[in-house]
Order: sequence, then structure tokens, then C-alpha cells
Amino acid sequence: MFLAGDDRAHRAYERDSGLRAGKNPADAIVPGYLPDDDVVRRDLLDYAMEVEWGDDQFGRAIAALEAAGELDHTLIVMTSDHGMPFPRVKGQIYEDGFHLPLAIRWGAQIKPGRVVDDFINVRDFAPTFLELAAVAAPSSMTGKSLAALLRSEKSGQVEADRNAMLIGKERHDLGRPHDWGYPVRAIRTPEFLFVHNYEPDRWPACNPETGLGNCDDGPTKTLLVEQQGKFYDLSFGKRPEFELYRISNDPECLQNLAEDPAFSKTKNELNERLNAMLKAEKDPRALGAGAVFDTYKYLGERKGKGYDEWLEQKKQSAAGKAD
Repeated sequence: MFLAGDDRAHRAYERDSGLRAGKNPADAIVPGYLPDDDVVRRDLLDYAMEVEWGDDQFGRAIAALEAAGELDHTLIVMTSDHGMPFPRVKGQIYEDGFHLPLAIRWGAQIKPGRVVDDFINVRDFAPTFLELAAVAAPSSMTGKSLAALLRSEKSGQVEADRNAMLIGKERHDLGRPHDWGYPVRAIRTPEFLFVHNYEPDRWPACNPETGLGNCDDGPTKTLLVEQQGKFYDLSFGKRPEFELYRISNDPECLQNLAEDPAFSKTKNELNERLNAMLKAEKDPRALGAGAVFDTYKYLGERKGKGYDEWLEQKKQSAAGKAD
């Protein structure tokens, strides 16, 4: 088995490396939630350079397997754990943040050229690997093996019950009072994304005064903070309790339909389905005990400072200037 993840090319990038490599900013595809600005286009080119470097390393690994005569005997999985590290993507519950790349190869065991539409989760990998190794998965594993899906010769929807996916977040970074998180649960179906923001009074990407720490620093983020306005609000502004997006024609999640009377039935049905799935998995948020998450302390060293530490540092800095 060979499992590789490019992690969507963590920052920091070498600024303007894309330009120096001969890439054209006009070729960059700017998503609708970011301003169509030269700064953003050049940032996207730099990101492309990092992704291409990762792809190159992956290709070298495959070549090494082939040279060793092990390529067709190896299950190869290439994926990521989040979308690109740009505002409104990484760490956020929108399509570009959690709809991840996935390619799987296993010699003659998998029919090549198939595109499968089933919803899967990274938690499905572990029981898959164990089943293929003829090892029983422990009951603590909540994922579902992909073995039958891999061996199928079908494209499109292969397993009928893989028609929805749960997405969730509690605490992704420091930077809110009491080091609170931003609890979210969502359900994605073939047509819709329904999102429940449990604490809409909190800042989704951490507080502005602590530097919006749940978004990687970079030229695009700096531009949004300087400009403020529409694109800043899309990435960093507070969000309503419920969001509903028709992914089939709004993959960038720009038109919230949650308060549209025409979609009230869809909203209610997805809310009920979301809660039923969460309760089946014993999620504290769906069982009325979600406040427990805010009592957990971070373990280990963190590069960032907590909210209280940041305010104290700011106070001491101000006092030093006054002296």
C-alpha cells in the first residue's frame, strides 16, 4: 500500500514563483468568493507551483515502484485533507474546503478510467486497508470499507447508500475568547449542502483582533483585510445559523437559500436528516451536550497564542510605547 497526500500545499509559498516560472496571471481561475485582482491571480500561480511540485514527487514515487517491479502489486491512494489554503477554503465548511481530490490505483484489481460519484470519507480508508489485508476492523472504526466499490467495474453512483456525507468542525485554531471553537455540522447530498453554524455570534475564522488565525497568512488574505467589503465579509464575516446551497448550480456556495421560502421544505428535510445521522453517531452537538467541546484544553505546543495571551501581549506592547 502507498498512501500519499499533498495536503493542498501548505503556505508559505515563494512569492511570484509562478511568474518567474513563466506562468501567466491571465490563466489563473479566480473563484467567485475572491476578488479578481492581480494579487490574487499571482497568489494562485504560486499555489499551482507548489501543487505541481507535489505531483512531481508523487510521479517519482510511482516510477520507483515500477522500477522495483511492485507497481501493480501496490494499492496507491492519492488524496488531501483540505482544500487550498486561501480565505473561505481551508478550515471552512464550504465545497472547496472539503471536496477533496482522490485517485486510487491498484493494478489489475481496479478497472482504470472510472469516475465514481459515491460519497466517501477519509475514515473509510482504514477499514478498507484492513479488509484488503484480511484483517478484521475493530468496532471503534466508524468508516465503511471501500473494497467492494474498488472492485466494482461501474462508474457513477456505485453503492446506493453512499448518497450523503457528514461534515463537521469544532475547534480548528486559536484566536477567540476562552479559546472557543466554531462548531459547525453539515450534510452534503448530490444536489445540496446544508450547514448548521451552532454559534453564529462567533467569528468563523477566529477574531479579527487576533489576526483571523483560522486562515493561512498570505497575499490574498492581506488584500482582503486591507480592502474590507464584500470579499472580506464572505471569508471572515459572521454567518447565519443556517446555510443552504444548491451545489449543482452553485458550487462556490455564494447564494444562501436557507431563508428562501421556495427551499423551506428542502431546508427542513436536510436539517432532520443531518440531526438523525449525527444522533446515530452519538455526536454531542446533536444530543444537547455540545458545550463540552468548549471545555477541552489544547495539548502540546502551539505556534499561535490564545486569545487571552494575545490581549496581554498587546497590552504590554501598548504600555511599552507609552513609557
